[in-house]
Amino acid sequence: MLTVMQIGIAVIITEWSADLFNALEQRSMNGLFMQIGMIVLIFISNIAVTTAHFKIKRRLQLDWRSWLTQHLIGLWMTDGRHYLVTHIQGTHDNPDGRIAEDIRISTESAIELCHSLIYSSLVIISFSKILWTLSGTVIVNLWFVEIPIYGHLVWLALLYSACASSLGWWLGRPYTLATDARQTVEANFRFGLVSARENSLAIALVHGEANEQRRFIGLFEDIVLAWQRQTHTWSHLFMLTSGYSVLSMAFPILVSAPRYILGSISLGALMQSAQAFQQTAGALSWPVDNMAKVGEWRASVERVLGLVNGLDKLEQEIARNDPHRVHLKKTEQHVLRFNNLCIIRLDGMVCVQSITTEIRPGERVLITGNAFTGSKLFKAIVGLWPWGEGTIELPNDPVFFMPPRPYLPAGTLRQAICYPSTQIAYTESELEEAFKMVELDNLLLQLDHVDNWASALSREEQQRLGVVRVLLQQPKWILLQEAMDSLDSSHELKMLQLITQQLPDAAIMTITNEPMAEAFHQRRIVV
Repeated sequence: MLTVMQIGIAVIITEWSADLFNALEQRSMNGLFMQIGMIVLIFISNIAVTTAHFKIKRRLQLDWRSWLTQHLIGLWMTDGRHYLVTHIQGTHDNPDGRIAEDIRISTESAIELCHSLIYSSLVIISFSKILWTLSGTVIVNLWFVEIPIYGHLVWLALLYSACASSLGWWLGRPYTLATDARQTVEANFRFGLVSARENSLAIALVHGEANEQRRFIGLFEDIVLAWQRQTHTWSHLFMLTSGYSVLSMAFPILVSAPRYILGSISLGALMQSAQAFQQTAGALSWPVDNMAKVGEWRASVERVLGLVNGLDKLEQEIARNDPHRVHLKKTEQHVLRFNNLCIIRLDGMVCVQSITTEIRPGERVLITGNAFTGSKLFKAIVGLWPWGEGTIELPNDPVFFMPPRPYLPAGTLRQAICYPSTQIAYTESELEEAFKMVELDNLLLQLDHVDNWASALSREEQQRLGVVRVLLQQPKWILLQEAMDSLDSSHELKMLQLITQQLPDAAIMTITNEPMAEAFHQRRIVV
């Protein structure tokens, strides 16, 4: 509705322009004052309509982006999909950039382009009629034949815009590929910087700054090359649009000027014809004017679809009853059972096969042999490694998986410890007791401090906090993957004994390189 009102105001302005120039040509002071009053009304109406249109358009852009962002985050950050999707083929790298930046471009530009296309369509409908009426009939003499041409300005506008649009479309095809390539390398550069920030301590300890600098420079050189390719393709479009804008200003007046000089039309009709021609030609040249934005929008849409298609493909693989998949089965029995379990790598190589055993509550089992295969076994138990065969029967109780470094989100230390539960899940006394048992009394005063704990704390402190989580959550099934490898032998054994004392009914499966830990476990599984 507001777009139709915008078109109506544009039509009224052309009629006002014709009346103004006619009043000037007639040297009518009354006519001049009347047009001054009209332009005041047009001025107020245009401000009201344009402002309302702007606010509603922005609301649409935000709502669409919010919905699509929530929808895609829901698909991505669910049941380990964010981890599993990295192991399947497809163009879905850098999902953070696709969700944060490409969704923004896809939705905002779609609204912009849709509005401008509708606007241009309405302009063509409205101003073509005006231009046809003002064109009159032009007689073309071809030797002994006179050919009348009706609405010649409309046909000229069509021909003028068709030539420019065809040229713009041909020149703009490489721009989409160049834009997609640039967005990809920009995302790679951002990811590299974020990765370095998250691992700054490890880089500093091994003095790897020089290597990181070379890596960053290499990533930035990719940006430079992509920028140059985009500039090269964009310059062709820029030459066309800049020349087109100048020509479209002069062309309609020059075409209609002979009729004014011959006295066929008034000065007002000449100016109205020129404005109507500009509006019509501008609307018809929508592909030229929006080629760059369409290219950028299409590249972002393809990147978003790449992630969506990757997640859909993953969902289909998980839902398909494939015999070459590890099947997880919930049972009412308090037993973790492996039935002829086989685990394979993504390249098809078998890591381990024919595991048939069970683990009961309170058992302490050491996983030895190959640590990487052991980690895949743990991931298969929690549903993060479906590649293989056989069945894993799981008890109804949740399984606690403690990796080498626990995830500590930024915020208060209390929130990081209680994660993924809320900070009100545990009382102050429970937190204090758990901290003291793992010998982290010094951190109690920082429970409500805000920091990036993944970098603020040492690896040993982070692993001890992982034990705090175990004590607070009190799981019945615990998987420890080199979860205390930063502690010395005596302290690692002490942490294992602490878990057993506090959770005597919990089954513990451990992957560790500590020889002293073998005596703590009751049996072992060699993979």
